[in-house]
Amino acid sequence: MKEIMSEVFGIWYLIGAALVFFMQAGFAMVETGFTRAKNAGNIIMKNLMDFCIGTIVFMFLGFGILLGEDTLGGFIGLPTWGILTDYAHFDWSNFVFNLVFCATAATIVSGAMAERTKFLSYCVYSAVISAVVYPIEAHWIWGGGWLSALGFHDFAGSCAIHMVGGFSALIGAWIEGPRLGKYNKDKSPNAIPGHNVVIGALGCFILWFGWYGFNGAAATSGPQLASIFATTTIAPAVATVVCMVFTWIKYGKPDVSMCLNASLAGLVGITAGCDVMDAMGAVFVGIVSGMLVVFGVWFCDYVIHVDDPVGAVAVHFCNGIWGTLAVGLFATTQAPASEYTGLLYGGGISLLMIQILGVISVLVWTGVTMFLVFKGIDKTLGLRVTDQEQLDGLDIHEHGMNAYAGFRIER
Repeated sequence: MKEIMSEVFGIWYLIGAALVFFMQAGFAMVETGFTRAKNAGNIIMKNLMDFCIGTIVFMFLGFGILLGEDTLGGFIGLPTWGILTDYAHFDWSNFVFNLVFCATAATIVSGAMAERTKFLSYCVYSAVISAVVYPIEAHWIWGGGWLSALGFHDFAGSCAIHMVGGFSALIGAWIEGPRLGKYNKDKSPNAIPGHNVVIGALGCFILWFGWYGFNGAAATSGPQLASIFATTTIAPAVATVVCMVFTWIKYGKPDVSMCLNASLAGLVGITAGCDVMDAMGAVFVGIVSGMLVVFGVWFCDYVIHVDDPVGAVAVHFCNGIWGTLAVGLFATTQAPASEYTGLLYGGGISLLMIQILGVISVLVWTGVTMFLVFKGIDKTLGLRVTDQEQLDGLDIHEHGMNAYAGFRIER
């Protein structure tokens, strides 16, 4: 019976990986819907290339760095080409599973830098984060590295994927600068509405659906999987309702795009602790996430003046940090297979301090490496397209086509 269950969950592991791959479609739809029609083809192409370029560099370098033999005191895995040299004995499941997660980290940046980034420059960025930047910090957390040895817990990637992708997006968008017309001379922001909120909503639902695989794929028992599904449902639902009420009170009407992002924020928030939290913990994670996404968008627009067309920084960076720290507060042994107890459940402060250390360490690594990557690209290839190319749309200048052939595209 034990062997049968092991086989069942091995198959579920790969089904979960397929669901995470399908999330690429969700990201593509969210980013396309929240930006202008003249750049839709460029958005689709970037999301496609994130996965395809990522597959190649992850196969040759990234996978070994992430899950290779631990070296340099838990800092990095030893690169291996086992998939090419010893295919019969290669760990195919772990390769596919970790590849789709790597692609997720890379694609978060696409939306924040949308509508003004050179396609070639974006491809270079995507290759670097998938080959080196993401695999090294993911090794610390999931590959037997130094953070995992300390007891740091990030079950499905609030820190390793979403915080890293969101922080990379913040750095890239800051270095690149805003889109034309986003800010007035007094630094006050102008809204630049996306062209299709329906497509954006479809992307949100696809992402929520795929998130059951994102969070649940590594479950090893039926009760644990069911608990993960429950927390993965509760947190985004609460976050969305909280955001709806808040925007209704603040603006007089509930904000559709903000509520869609709140659903994603709640999903990001619960990702690290989905396996070690109970329903009440998921509720509190959702409450904070629903408020934090609104604050994050306001902070980018009005305080640091970083143009993020889709709210990726607010969703992934802010809530990636929150979700990782929330483990240290709300973890409980009431959750199936959980061995962690957070501060608010009587476990003391030690787990929270480990989570804080992990967040700071990964932030420093990501901040330094991605600043160098984006600065290097900007100084060599250049990050921004010309002003005229922005006005005309990237579909025409970067790809020689219109995503909506036969329709009148408003510039």
